[in-house]
Amino acid sequence: MSDIETIAVEVAYALPDKQKIVSLLVEPGTTALQAVKKSGICQIFPEIDPDTAKMGIFGQSLGTKGLLKAHEHLLKEGDRVEIYRPLIADPKEVRRRRAAKAAGEGAE
Repeated sequence: MSDIETIAVEVAYALPDKQKIVSLLVEPGTTALQAVKKSGICQIFPEIDPDTAKMGIFGQSLGTKGLLKAHEHLLKEGDRVEIYRPLIADPKEVRRRRAAKAAGEGAE
């Protein structure tokens, strides 16, 4: 048995038809980015670039709302690092198109 203290964390990534949650033990002081790289999830999903991917902890985006960025955020016991896929379409543009279409239908 090792004398090194560890904490249990998870790394998660999902596609519309496939998802994976990797549980791992890391040393205290491990960042979210380090955990992603250590998890091996990038071998399962080669499209993930951990150095540029957006990440969060339980739905809270890292690097926003006072949270540190992934390479700075130190994990706590039980944290789940979520890797977010890039958006396919700009949500504002989608809403604009929907509103324009609805306005056009109402004019008939």
